[in-house]
Formats: sequence, structure tokens, C-alpha cells
Amino acid sequence: MNIRFVLNILGRVLMILGLFMCTNFIWVWVYNETTFWGHFYASLITILGGAGLYIGSSINLKPSLGLRESYLTVTFAWIIISLFGTLPFLFTNSISSFTDAFFETASGFTTTGSSILTDIESLPKSVLYWRSLTHWIGGMGIIVLVVAILPMLRIGGYNLFKSEASGISHEKLTPRTANTAKRLWGIYVGLTVIQVIFLLPGDMDFFDALCHSFGTIATGGFSPKNASVGHFSAYSQYVIMIFMLLSGINFTLHYFFIKGHLKKIWNNDEFKTYIGLIFFAGLIVTLVLVFSTETSLEKAFRNGFFQVISIMTATGFATDNYLLWPAQGWIIIFMLMFIGASVGSTGGGIKVIRHVVAFKSFMANLKRLLHPNSIILIRVNGERIEDENVNAITSFIVLYLVTFAIGSAIMAFLGVEPFTAASSVLTTMGGIGPGFGAVGPAGNFASIPQLGKVLLSFLMILGRLELTTVFVLFTADFWKS
Repeated sequence: MNIRFVLNILGRVLMILGLFMCTNFIWVWVYNETTFWGHFYASLITILGGAGLYIGSSINLKPSLGLRESYLTVTFAWIIISLFGTLPFLFTNSISSFTDAFFETASGFTTTGSSILTDIESLPKSVLYWRSLTHWIGGMGIIVLVVAILPMLRIGGYNLFKSEASGISHEKLTPRTANTAKRLWGIYVGLTVIQVIFLLPGDMDFFDALCHSFGTIATGGFSPKNASVGHFSAYSQYVIMIFMLLSGINFTLHYFFIKGHLKKIWNNDEFKTYIGLIFFAGLIVTLVLVFSTETSLEKAFRNGFFQVISIMTATGFATDNYLLWPAQGWIIIFMLMFIGASVGSTGGGIKVIRHVVAFKSFMANLKRLLHPNSIILIRVNGERIEDENVNAITSFIVLYLVTFAIGSAIMAFLGVEPFTAASSVLTTMGGIGPGFGAVGPAGNFASIPQLGKVLLSFLMILGRLELTTVFVLFTADFWKS
């Protein structure tokens, strides 16, 4: 185990994080805030801490990185950025409790969007900016950024690239991993800039447009407003709805679109299923709202599709309280929490492609019961899926559900009402944000016990790294020399 090189990369990660913190000073100056020294100490400690790790581990450094080091690096990178990311909240006295600050920071970086804040608009603008920026940093992945800008990590870089699972696709767009990472980040930045441009003609100023674009493209869901996106006009809601939809698509398909490879997009089974599920669920919810409430057709369409896309992509923005909908509406929202966005997107959840493969495997097994001697192949996007990969996907879904069940039981044991307990675990594991019960779209996680917040913070990181990257660290074989 090359621990020295792991520490070297973690040092680089912290220095990059510290540089991101320095952008907070822009809003301290713009809004003439008194939070300068809080942000100064936060960025200084982060940069110096990273520099110390980097310099201390550079002596006699052997830059080699295998799979074990990659899993260790990625897991601890997300833990360490969540720890240091609390500093702007703590040093500006925006959040007084370390546990609450860690929950908010982990929620930001993992693009979960769950919050302990009861009055968001009372925080300084520079802190709200940092809160939204954590989304944007974590959306595509801090490790992917490191791979993109540090050429020396070409040694084992692809292992790191794969290990940070949910933020990027395993498919390499170019032979060199660093170039692939650069292209993905280029698309990511491009979508963010375009959304800001589209939001500005509406009722958002530049600050709100930037923060909401961070939260949308990263499918995070933090808003600088207490009423979330419901604070803004229908125009702004439609813009955010469209970009949430785009952010839930595999970023590889965005690259194919830029290159003009439209056939590859249309022939993608996950893309067609993703669009189909959103259209079907959105249509059903719209009809429920039209015929069961006094909502107008346009507002029912807007609220219905907005909430469906927000939950499906695990963004977590809200324009309406779906807990007040008729039962048919919020039941669909609950079911969508188990699906998730596309693999290779910034969205969370189990992911659509896993459900596609699991369904095709189920249908294949039914055919084998009728035709025992037949050879039935499972294909996705026209390519055969090996039995080993099918078993891995099935195992992941089972592991996801078992983790959900155990987490829910622990939360209930800690004194959380059972429905709220299960909902809080489901929404944090899936990176969704709002849930049901006390943690619904009109509530927050402030009432969750301190130990419960620690558990949910761990589940956020666990879900962001898609379980196995973290769980493998707890096996005996991982630590064998």
C-alpha cells in the first residue's frame, strides 16, 4: 500500500479546495460583508494543511497507484473535503455546531441538498455562495478535477477515475484519462455558463443565477432562498427544469451530441428509459393535480414535471410541497426516489441503467423457465452484457436495499419517527435532498438527533461513491499485503 502517494494526492486535493474557498472573498467585497477573517482563516488552514501533506509526503515519493490505493484515496478525499469544508461555516459563525456544519458540507459536496438550516436567507451571501459552490465542486467530482489538471496522475489515474463512481462515466472519451476528465469538466462548465445566461433575463440577479446553476448542473438542490425555486417566476422554473433534465443524462451523451453522433444517443437504452420514465411519471402527476385539485393545467404541468425531474435526477429543488398532493401523486414521487438518474451523470440514486439490466435479466429468467435449453443473451445498447456484470448489478441493488433497511432501523432506534427515519436514509443515500415526514420539502433535518446526522452524513458519502468503493475498505482482503 503506497500510503505516501495517497497522502500526496490528498494534499493536492486540499490545496485545490483552499483555492476554491478564496473565491468567497469576491462576495465579501461585493456585498461589503464582515465575514472576511472567517473566510481568510478557513482558506489559509485548508491550503496550509494541504501543503503540509503534500510536502511531507513528497520525500522519496514513488508515484504508483493501484486499485487499493485508488479506493482509499477517493474515500478519504471525500471525507477530508467534507471536514475542511465546514470551516467557512464555523469561522463565520453561520453554523455553530460542528456536527451540523459537517452535515451541511457533506450534503453539499455529495450534491444531496439536505439541510439543517431553518432560515437560509439570514446567512451572509458569501456563505450561501460557498454552500452552493460545494455542490459544483462535488458534482463532477474533486478527484476527476485533480486527474484533469495534474498530468503526473496518469499513473493509476484511470483507477481513480473509475473509483469516484457516480460523478463520471467509466467510458473513456479519449485514450488518455486526463483528456477525458478535461472534456467532462469542459461540458460541465459549459452547461453552467449557459444556464446562468438563460436565467438572467428572468427574475434572478447574477448571484442567484450562479448559485442555482451550481445546484442544477451538479443536481444538488441548495438554494439561497427559503422557498427554494418556488421563490422565482415560472420562466426561471422552466429553465431550471430543462437543465435538471440535461444534468441527469450521461455526460458521455452530451459529448456525443457535441460531436454530432446523434444515433449513439437515440440508440442508448438508458437514455430512452430515462426520458420515458420522466414523461410518464410527469404526465400522471399532472393529471392527478388537474383532476384532484383546483390547480390550473399550466401550473399542474409545471409543478408536476418540476418535482418529478427534481426527484428523478436527485436534484432536490422544490416549487411545491408534494406532501400536500393527493396520495397518487406523492406515491409516484416516493417510487422515483428508488430509481435515480443516468450513470455517468451528476445525479444520484441506484441509476436507470441498473434497473434496465435488472429488468432484462428478470425477463430472460422467465424465458428460460419456458425454454430451459435456449440461450438467451442480455443486451444493452446492442452489446451483450456478461453474466458477471449482471450479477454485479443485481448484487449492488440488493446491497443498496439492505443498507437502506439497516440505516432506517438505526435511525428509528435513535428515536426518529419510522416514516421520517426511512425517508431520511433513502434521500441521503440517493443524494436526493428532501424526503417525507419531518424532512419533506417544507421541512429540514434540524430536528434529527446528532448521532443521526453523523450517520446520514456517512450515508451521503457512501451513496455518492456508490457503496462498494467504501465498503471494500472494510474487508480483510483489502488490507492484506
